[in-house]
Amino acid sequence: MEGNITITSSPTAVKLPNNSLMWLSLFMIILGVGGAVYAQWIGHHHAFGNTREMPWGMLIGVYAYFAIISTGLCVLAAFSHAFGGNQMAPLANRMVWLSIIMLLGAFMVIGLEIENPWRMPLGVILHPNVTSNIWWMGTLYGLAIGVMLLELFLIVTKKFSAAIFLGVIGAIAESFANSNLGSVFASLNSRPFWYGSQLPVFFLACAVLSGAAAIVLFTHYSHMLQQRKMSENTFKGLQTGGKIMVLMTFLVSLATAWKFVNAYCGTDEMIMAADSLVRGPLSTNFWLFEIGIGLALPCVILVASRLRSMHAMSSAALMVLVGQFFSRYNLVVSGQIVPSDHEFVGVSQYLSYTPTTAEYLLVVAGIGVVGFGFVLGERFLDATFSDESNNH
Repeated sequence: MEGNITITSSPTAVKLPNNSLMWLSLFMIILGVGGAVYAQWIGHHHAFGNTREMPWGMLIGVYAYFAIISTGLCVLAAFSHAFGGNQMAPLANRMVWLSIIMLLGAFMVIGLEIENPWRMPLGVILHPNVTSNIWWMGTLYGLAIGVMLLELFLIVTKKFSAAIFLGVIGAIAESFANSNLGSVFASLNSRPFWYGSQLPVFFLACAVLSGAAAIVLFTHYSHMLQQRKMSENTFKGLQTGGKIMVLMTFLVSLATAWKFVNAYCGTDEMIMAADSLVRGPLSTNFWLFEIGIGLALPCVILVASRLRSMHAMSSAALMVLVGQFFSRYNLVVSGQIVPSDHEFVGVSQYLSYTPTTAEYLLVVAGIGVVGFGFVLGERFLDATFSDESNNH
């Protein structure tokens, strides 16, 4: 690499044990399925920490987390494929695969979370409700994963023109599904902290941020796994991903600030919900993980390193993904944490929610699906991810 740019992925990098990662991922999936079976056996209302007052818990946030990352990867891949010649083009095929496995991880979590998972696909097909945001979200995400699987097949068989067309269709479907996911929260006027037009657009901004972070992180891990020196074109593509992260950390921070400005100008319930994050029971999650680790520190690292160190970009990407995980959790809990009868004497200021072991096991299953898919991609689609395959 020319100049003083440092590429830290090299033949001397620590090689990750391929088979060990695969078996670890499978073990994580088995643990999660075991947690789901346990929840079915004793009842979800006993296994999970949800209550009548707080019906949505951590698993809704984790589903949104994986789905939002998938959207970001799909959109960035579509732009990279459709507008050839840009620096992220060498990363586009890997982004398609990562988008698929992230969505599978989301489906795993939500499928194990709901009490009757077999009703979900039947209900979507046999009893469509076109007035439901959740129906549109499930339908569009289902359409998107089908389109992306076909797109990946066309990429592998080198039918690139058709693949590009399907990639654009998939990106449109995922964007609409992502905004519908935001609208599931934003259309609930009984939850003032969620209600409004901001969340669908905010979710799309988080998707681009998370997608850029995911492709930087997993591409770096891929080169460590394969013990391969990174090419100049790939590194330049990751630098573009780093630039997107810098931009989007600023925009997401700005959107977050305006969300609180709006809340503190609103009703007592909105102010209490905002206070739960600023100085209440969620303040550590918010300031340390969502803002500090997830937005501020990655931006500082990327700017200070001037995108010349692969380790710096990869570390910043990991921080972004950790911060986005807590952001989804904070969003779900803060919107419900204020009791509906909070104005009455004797009612606690905030409801309590603590995820249970069964819920954590389902999160482990989602991570296991992503890890297993990543290892499979590196083993069987390595040629498709190479620079030569992406230059079309």
